[in-house]
Amino acid sequence: MKLPTSTFFARVFAFAAISLSAAEPGFESLFNGKNLKGWDGNPKLWSVRDGTITGQTTQQDPIKVNTFLIYTNALPNDFELRFKYRIVAGNSGIQYRSKITDPQQWRVGGYQADFEAGKTYSGILYDEMGVAGGRGIMAERGQKVTWGADGKKQVTGTTGKTSAELQEAIKNEDWNNYVVTAQGYHFVHQINGNTTVDVTDEDEKKRLSSGVMALQIHVGPPMTVQFKDIEIKKLR
Repeated sequence: MKLPTSTFFARVFAFAAISLSAAEPGFESLFNGKNLKGWDGNPKLWSVRDGTITGQTTQQDPIKVNTFLIYTNALPNDFELRFKYRIVAGNSGIQYRSKITDPQQWRVGGYQADFEAGKTYSGILYDEMGVAGGRGIMAERGQKVTWGADGKKQVTGTTGKTSAELQEAIKNEDWNNYVVTAQGYHFVHQINGNTTVDVTDEDEKKRLSSGVMALQIHVGPPMTVQFKDIEIKKLR
C-alpha cells in the first residue's frame, strides 16, 4: 500500500527522532566519517577510506620513527573514550594525556592504550617515548597495578581473566571495541567488554594530568590500521 506523502515523511521523522533519542547522552564524536577535519598527521600515511580513519605504510616507503595522527581540539582530562579498531600486521595504539614531542614528524609520547596484530600487547598501558617517566609497560594485560608515590610498581591483582583469555576474545584483522577510562589518576582499558588493565598512578613526579590524544602508526613492517566510531564523554 502506498502511503500518502505526509504520512511517509511523518514516519521518517519519527524514526529519526527515535534513533537520536536512543543514542547515549553525553558522548561527542571526534571523527565526522568524511575527512580528517580536527586531526593532523602525515598526509602520505593517513586518509579516510569507507568512513574510517586509515593509516598505512608500505614496503616501498617505510617510516623510520613512530608517527601519529593528532587530534587538534581540546579534550577533557577525565573521560570515557570509545572507538573501534581493525589492524592488519604491525602495532598501533591510541595516546591519551600525551605530549607532542616533535611536531614536524607528528611524534607523541605519554599514556598509550596499545593494540597490535600480534598476541601479546593489545590492551596494555604503555608509556610511549618515556614521557610518563620512562616506565615502559606500565601494566601488562590482565594486571591490576598501582604505581606508588615512591615510583615503585606493585601488581595488586588481576582484571579477572588471563592474558591468553583476553587475547582469545580479540578478533584478528576484524573490528574490535576499545574503551579507555581516565578518571583522576585511575586508568582502565577494555577490549570487547573485557577489562585488560586497571592502573592507579600515584607518582606525582611522573604521572600526566592532561594532554593530547593521537592515533599511532608504528615503525616496522608494512601495516594497515583503521579507526571508526571515535567518541568521548567528559567525566566529572
